[in-house]
Amino acid sequence: MLHCFVIDDSEIIRKYARLIFESEGFRVSEADGAVAALERLRSETPDYILVDWRMPDTNSLELVGKIRALPLSQRPYIVYVVTEYDAFEIQRALAHGADTYLLKPYNRQIIEAKLQEIRAAA
Repeated sequence: MLHCFVIDDSEIIRKYARLIFESEGFRVSEADGAVAALERLRSETPDYILVDWRMPDTNSLELVGKIRALPLSQRPYIVYVVTEYDAFEIQRALAHGADTYLLKPYNRQIIEAKLQEIRAAA
């Protein structure tokens, strides 16, 4: 079973993402910030990680870099989640180790399309 890890300070967004990914057959785990996320990633390696671009306790770009530096058993696919299309910010996220980006608000169809895009690129 594929595993998606959602890192977002909004409980509503985490629950919404959980509903979408669980309906797609994923196991889902969550963290509300960088400290909780990095701690959790010491004991599990998800297939996909959604990282919100703005969180109150951390710089999300640094978090992506820290995730990439972890000695994980496999390389998770990191999706940087933004609320507006900012080419400069997205390029910075990719340079820090994100694999792609996703615009909020998203829905099930958008997630399905993004997953198809990721699988096609692999």
